[in-house]
Amino acid sequence: MIKLRHFLLALAFGLGFFLLPSCGGLAPLEEPAAEIPSQPTATQSLPAATPESTAVPSIPEQRRLTLEFPSSIRAGDSDRVRLTLEVDEMGNITPTAVVDGNIVTGETVSIPNLYETHNIVAQARLDMAGVEVLPAEIISEPLLPGEPVTFYWSVLPSEAGGYRGTVWLYLRFTPKEGGDSLTRTLSAQFIEIEATTFLGFKAGPARWLGAIGSFISGVLGMPLIDEILKWLWGKVKK
Repeated sequence: MIKLRHFLLALAFGLGFFLLPSCGGLAPLEEPAAEIPSQPTATQSLPAATPESTAVPSIPEQRRLTLEFPSSIRAGDSDRVRLTLEVDEMGNITPTAVVDGNIVTGETVSIPNLYETHNIVAQARLDMAGVEVLPAEIISEPLLPGEPVTFYWSVLPSEAGGYRGTVWLYLRFTPKEGGDSLTRTLSAQFIEIEATTFLGFKAGPARWLGAIGSFISGVLGMPLIDEILKWLWGKVKK
């Protein structure tokens, strides 16, 4: 009898537990909904993407490099070597040629266009052993946009023979805001000069002999000398 009463009480409790939600009783717990991040509406403007900074490369300046030097010099005499760096908008290369006994060669070189940020100086040197070269040290000239620069050397061979040398051209870049200078070799051109003599004489004695010969030729061509020779010939015949 007691067991039957316990069974009925348990059955009534179970029915009440399942009927409570439908009767407005306790409701099961619900997990909170996940928060959705706010999205921009059609009227909101998105921030513009910042373009990446790119370094604009400098356009090289095309220049023509011309070298002129004598093919031969009389020993004891001097002549000139000339190097010119000028703007070449057409990019032409001067062919090797001989002008009035001088050899002229040309080539096109590219120079970094850094005039706005750097002071550019062109430097040149002529190395030739056995020949007196003036100036012997490096020559420096400021390089300006579109402006040519020219270097000159005087060469004087003391003895007859063949002499070879090198004409060097450098560019020195110095930042305008301060900093270390950078030197770059732009060109190295080889030259060869033959020193000659006249009958074994150098330029000085050869010039004196030429002057004496000219004087004698001028004197012998005078009418007075002709009369003197005729008078002497008459004396010999008598």
